[in-house]
Amino acid sequence: IAGFWREVGVASNHSLALRTPKRLEALFLTLGEDKLTVKAVYDSSGGCETEVVESSKIDASGKFVFPGSREIHVVDTDYERYAILRVALRWRGGELHVFKYFTRSLDSEYEPGFWRFRELTADTGLYLGARHGRCAALLKDVSLAHATA
Repeated sequence: IAGFWREVGVASNHSLALRTPKRLEALFLTLGEDKLTVKAVYDSSGGCETEVVESSKIDASGKFVFPGSREIHVVDTDYERYAILRVALRWRGGELHVFKYFTRSLDSEYEPGFWRFRELTADTGLYLGARHGRCAALLKDVSLAHATA
């Protein structure tokens, strides 16, 4: 699961998950022995903003726990082209669930995983499609340059 991933689709029953002013564009995941490090890049009011978080726990079933009562569960992936994640976080005393669809490509959106994403989220309701942003391209360029250095 390590490496670059561009967010292509989001599905949630909560419109809050789709109306955030800080929009995720891409992730770069680094897997260590006992933790997952996530470098996320967001489009925030036309500028790029980066955040780095480390998991506090890794479960063998593909679940990662992060500070701030956030969990990421890998629902489906072929490891090479697509990944479908379920993100759970605590918000206002409740739990918010968001499904996210990622590809490794900056261009391609409708990989075979997209249809699996639609199938898994058919009853979810609210969707947000791909954003072609420069922040994702910058993260891919910078992260891959550091990985090969």
